[in-house]
Amino acid sequence: MKLDLVDPELRRSVARMPRLPIRRKWGRHVVRALVRRRGLGEPVAGVGIRDIGQGPGIRVYTPAAGRSGAALLWVHGGGYVIGDVVQDDAFCSATAHELGIVVVSANYRLAPEHAFPAALDDTAAAWQWLRESAGELGVDQARIVVGGASAGAGLAACLVQRLRDAGGVQPVGQWLFSPMLDDRTAGRRELDQVQHRVWNNTANRTGWGAYLGAGPGGPRTPDYAVAARRTDLSGLPPAWIGVGDIDLFADECRTYAGRLRDAGVDCAFDLVPGAPHGFEDWAPDTRVARELLERSRAWLGARVTGSAPAVPGEA
Repeated sequence: MKLDLVDPELRRSVARMPRLPIRRKWGRHVVRALVRRRGLGEPVAGVGIRDIGQGPGIRVYTPAAGRSGAALLWVHGGGYVIGDVVQDDAFCSATAHELGIVVVSANYRLAPEHAFPAALDDTAAAWQWLRESAGELGVDQARIVVGGASAGAGLAACLVQRLRDAGGVQPVGQWLFSPMLDDRTAGRRELDQVQHRVWNNTANRTGWGAYLGAGPGGPRTPDYAVAARRTDLSGLPPAWIGVGDIDLFADECRTYAGRLRDAGVDCAFDLVPGAPHGFEDWAPDTRVARELLERSRAWLGARVTGSAPAVPGEA
């Protein structure tokens, strides 16, 4: 993909970005170790951070003042094969501080060592822990949103589908940054030639293949493994979906947002011009990232307070 398609603020960072060596076992282990050593930015002051030894681990971000009684269950990204809660310390602490909410960030077992449904089961266990710990955390169970980025957003979307079918207490929203929703994208070999910045279709095929334990894009996938494969989207909680227009996932995100709306689900779709995958994580101080984060947190705050949400520009 030509660099001149990228927003000018993001070009320098994109040009320096190395390709992640995730196709080989040694490469995944190196990237995992680097991520665990240091996240993307420093945590915001005024937010307590503690780790809970629940399954693969849960990290809890608690604002020191102005707690609203609401909470976010957050799921990190990494294409199902890399990633750790530590990578989102800056993002999660800033969200907790700005909105006065408790953020619970879920670690999960990674593929290919742990294929589906391991990651989804771990995410569901974090949801259950958050609900059971709501009293201790000062959280109203009726004011919890589930969100995530990339593969984590795909897991979040699958979790709300599973919770919808199980019944009981439901999330009041799903907050999805460049969600990895459809394995059939990875099966489209013509997309390999585009060479999308940051996360291309070759990496996408590696991630989906590791998670599903089979080649992506096949005729069937297990229930709750791939959010976009679900035929009935009715009854799901309201959604916010944000993605860059040059992100590999732009088309699948647009399609999923349209299907949610057709099913009667309130869905805000925020398409950012010239933005590659995950730009709000690796370039958070740019204007384009700050504006997206402002719009997204306005939506999240409105969902957990019950006020009318600010609607981003439609695309």
